[in-house]
Amino acid sequence: MMNIEDFKDNEPQLSLEEFFTGDTWAWGIFEDRFGNLKRSFQVTIDGRMENGQLMLDEHFIYNDGAKDRRIWYITPQGNGKYQGTAADIAGTATGKVMGNALNWQYDMNLPVGGKNWRVHFNDWMYLQPGNVLINKAIITKWGIQLGTVTLFFSKCFQ
Repeated sequence: MMNIEDFKDNEPQLSLEEFFTGDTWAWGIFEDRFGNLKRSFQVTIDGRMENGQLMLDEHFIYNDGAKDRRIWYITPQGNGKYQGTAADIAGTATGKVMGNALNWQYDMNLPVGGKNWRVHFNDWMYLQPGNVLINKAIITKWGIQLGTVTLFFSKCFQ
């Protein structure tokens, strides 16, 4: 199992506040636990600091034409730790940044077939040279892996 401490000396150093302030674009895919591509999507993110919180206004467009929106409120806790909330997040997301990496974990109420499933996300994000952030999230329910989300965030278009 990975440990966030293993990334403490990696460059470039990740600051969520610096990376996500302003406009960010992302492209992602969802693969089921068998590796089958089930969905792809694009995200535009408007990020800004408000009252000591990083607010991320995310707009999703899926390959099937569906649209979604999520607004995150992420609060720095000091020492690289963060907490976050959003309307579809159950409780509070928690994360820690060290070096170029963030481990971000949360439970989400995910709509599936007309019902809401409570699933767990374990995200690992890695800042790369050129202001690209790679995110791999493992999604589980009752400890069983349901799938993987892979995202690439970019600031290149500013």
